[in-house]
Amino acid sequence: MKTALLLIDIQKDYFPGGRMELVNPLEAARKAYELLQCFREHHQAHVHVQHVATKPDATFFIRGTDGTDIHDSVAHFEGEPLVIKHYPNAFRETNLLDLLKGWGIERLIITGMMTHMCVDATARAAADLGFRVIVAADACATRDLKYGDTVIPADHVHKAFLAALKSYGQVMTTDEVIAHLAAEQVKTK
Repeated sequence: MKTALLLIDIQKDYFPGGRMELVNPLEAARKAYELLQCFREHHQAHVHVQHVATKPDATFFIRGTDGTDIHDSVAHFEGEPLVIKHYPNAFRETNLLDLLKGWGIERLIITGMMTHMCVDATARAAADLGFRVIVAADACATRDLKYGDTVIPADHVHKAFLAALKSYGQVMTTDEVIAHLAAEQVKTK
């Protein structure tokens, strides 16, 4: 099965010192990097997705700031596909779908930030578009959310959204994803 890796919004604004620091972004980025290296080493399709805000009142991912840059932990190399988006869903008004169809991709491994927003929107859209979806749970990060007077800790937000995404595909750890892909390679040889 032709598979591609998506690295969604692993950008500087989400890291310490950024305009929208998440909880444990470095740990998630390390796991995303493990998958990225696996895909690079096996010459498999992978796409960096970069969010650039277009709203005049945006507080992060502001065009022209270094906060929009892909974080060094998963550095984008020259020649690797880069999809720039302006909405949570990475398919909305981008060339992502055409790119993936052109490669004959059937399944997506999704990593990135934020679990409750862009990862969620993209994973659901991918499933709706007919892709098989695997979300690498430990290669995603989010932040605390507030509802009324209640603060929902990032860990709870993360797990709640991953639990919901199991209705759209599989949710695995990075190690499980790598083992799953390796087992498939053995079967096809």
